[in-house]
Amino acid sequence: MHLFNVMETLVMDVIDETVKQKKLCDCPRCRLDTAAIALNNLPPVYVVTAEGQSIKSNFSQYRIDAMRMVAKAVEVVKHQPHHKAGA
Repeated sequence: MHLFNVMETLVMDVIDETVKQKKLCDCPRCRLDTAAIALNNLPPVYVVTAEGQSIKSNFSQYRIDAMRMVAKAVEVVKHQPHHKAGA
């Protein structure tokens, strides 16, 4: 059995989509800074799963919340990145 934070996975998925849309720097630092800001402002959603079991629940509202918070976090990271522009 594994303890799994659904919100963390949703946030990382939204960040991946955001990078593909060229709205966020693709470097690991910007991705992780964005995730940290978003996750610190969202409630955790823990579930217990068996190893290899997929989560088959409706998390649409959580995804909407993740999208909203990632959008805010992206703006923070864009205006205060931990690297020089173009790095």
